[in-house]
Amino acid sequence: MKKNKISKNWINKQRRDVYVRRSKLEGYRSRAVYKLQEIDKKFNIFKNGLSIVDLGAAPGSWSQYALKNNKSGKIVSIDLIDFEKIENIYQIKGDFTEDRYKEKIIGYFDTKVDIVLSDMAVNTTGNKNLDSIHTGELCMEAMNFSKKTLKNDGKFISKIFMGSTFNEIMSEAKKIFKESKVFKPLASRKESKESFIICKYLR
Repeated sequence: MKKNKISKNWINKQRRDVYVRRSKLEGYRSRAVYKLQEIDKKFNIFKNGLSIVDLGAAPGSWSQYALKNNKSGKIVSIDLIDFEKIENIYQIKGDFTEDRYKEKIIGYFDTKVDIVLSDMAVNTTGNKNLDSIHTGELCMEAMNFSKKTLKNDGKFISKIFMGSTFNEIMSEAKKIFKESKVFKPLASRKESKESFIICKYLR
């Protein structure tokens, strides 16, 4: 299939997508916000006064939702690319996997954090197994960061692709957290392999 035909198909799919239309009406930057909203409603993630890290934050809809549902809290958002400023959020452009940026995140908070969010995924190559492996590596990196930075009753929420790394990630999660569950929101497209891992309470 030619590239311009693929692009047209993607544009048409976006136009038909109820979550895309809804995000525009409600002032969110992407449809991804409704995945986090579903996770929040099911697992009771947010309340006021929390310290939150949003990894792979661009274009910012998860940070927008976290801010809206976390009055008087502190939020750090980081991504490889620049994205439009969100008031009352400390935004960092950089590679989260580099130690200097991890130190920058930690340095912003006076204490350990309540929540680490990660919607990170690699740019898709068309090879679903390879994409799953690389996104799994990002999830593991975020989980290890959470292990060092979360409070004992903290929460870790991350994108995870069903694939060859899934069992390894779940096994590691059970070693680090007392609770770990997998959830696929309705807002995730049916054809997508993505789900989300929701972890609570460090061991």
